[in-house]
Amino acid sequence: MTRVSTRRQFLNQASLIGLSSTVPQFLHRSVFATEATNDKILVVIQLDGGNDGINTLVPYTDEGYAKHRTALRIPTDKLIKINDRVGFHPALRPAANLLEDGRLAMVQGVGYPNPNRSHDVSKSIWQTARFDPTEYQSFGWLGRATDERAQETDRTPHSILFGDEAMPVALRGRRSTAISLANLNDLKLTDEGMRSSSQKSNASVEDSLTSHAEPTQPNDLLAFTRRASLDAYTTSDLIDELKSKHAEDASKYPSTALANRFQSIATLIKAGFTTQVYYAIQSGYDTHAAQLPTHARLLAELAGGLKAFHDDLKNTGLDDRVITFCFSEFGRRVQEDSSLGTDHGTAGPVFLSGSSVQAGLIGEPPSLTDLEDGDLKTQFDFRRVYASLLKNWLNVSPQKVLAGQFEAMPLIAKGG
Repeated sequence: MTRVSTRRQFLNQASLIGLSSTVPQFLHRSVFATEATNDKILVVIQLDGGNDGINTLVPYTDEGYAKHRTALRIPTDKLIKINDRVGFHPALRPAANLLEDGRLAMVQGVGYPNPNRSHDVSKSIWQTARFDPTEYQSFGWLGRATDERAQETDRTPHSILFGDEAMPVALRGRRSTAISLANLNDLKLTDEGMRSSSQKSNASVEDSLTSHAEPTQPNDLLAFTRRASLDAYTTSDLIDELKSKHAEDASKYPSTALANRFQSIATLIKAGFTTQVYYAIQSGYDTHAAQLPTHARLLAELAGGLKAFHDDLKNTGLDDRVITFCFSEFGRRVQEDSSLGTDHGTAGPVFLSGSSVQAGLIGEPPSLTDLEDGDLKTQFDFRRVYASLLKNWLNVSPQKVLAGQFEAMPLIAKGG
């Protein structure tokens, strides 16, 4: 079972996110180096609540749009045109800029067979890639993926959730480690008394750094504890140094909670952490009423954070190592409701961003007239998107993770 730890548990274990034996080597290889390793990184953003894909990528020429969306219809002249059939919501200007720069892919009509309109059930299906309810609290697709490489990395966590939400099932694995951080300060120690005590014993601690063996004798235990304490404080100082050095980069991020999480993820990537999967949740997409202002704000936060994040990584030569995948558990109904909102639907678009994606609009715009029980028909099974990321990005067997054969899609650019 995935080991989910809190900051207090880290300190009780006399280590900081499992880095006690690797921090010196980690610092030695230059925190701010832009020379990337061969490891690929996946950042997953969950749009929690059910994003209205119809008003995200708007099929503005479809006659069903004006028919079913009287109050919620976005005027054509306000849209950011992608082609002669589809346009971005006007709040997605930063995403449109990513597309123009060849760093955004959008897959239309993504869902699964026999769709379920329950938040909990649909999220479980997306997070586990399973349809048997008995498996909804077991292991997630990302946990299974990182299990495959659990022995290949150092003692850094295999996945990190940034935020104060509960750990998603998606990250649970048998062998891999997932941790949750509200922000980068969770990596820091602040007890100055402990710091002073550690600094008084620097000589002993430095001697202990030459050995990474687990303690077996009382003296070994003392040295191990001192070494772990110093490494924790070294990492704490490292976070301050990173924040200071990249203060100018931070100022380019929007002042939103999601952008702050993007910035924190970028900081750890630039610091050389070997964590392969980062996860964040943007809540608020369950827009049953007064959808227009709420949806516009959420999309602006998403696009603004996404653009700042990939620009930050591009400026440090790391963007080709990182892909961000944005999904929601389902879309919304085609017909607006009487409260100027929309009810739970089925299929919707997913976004992938970064220098290594095969940029562009993938698939046909969903028909708003040829419906199934008043909902959009699914064009692509979400497991095909997963198979593409697993096989062509994380270098993991899709069949083992997804328990089936699903054809990969051309989402990753050649050489990515």
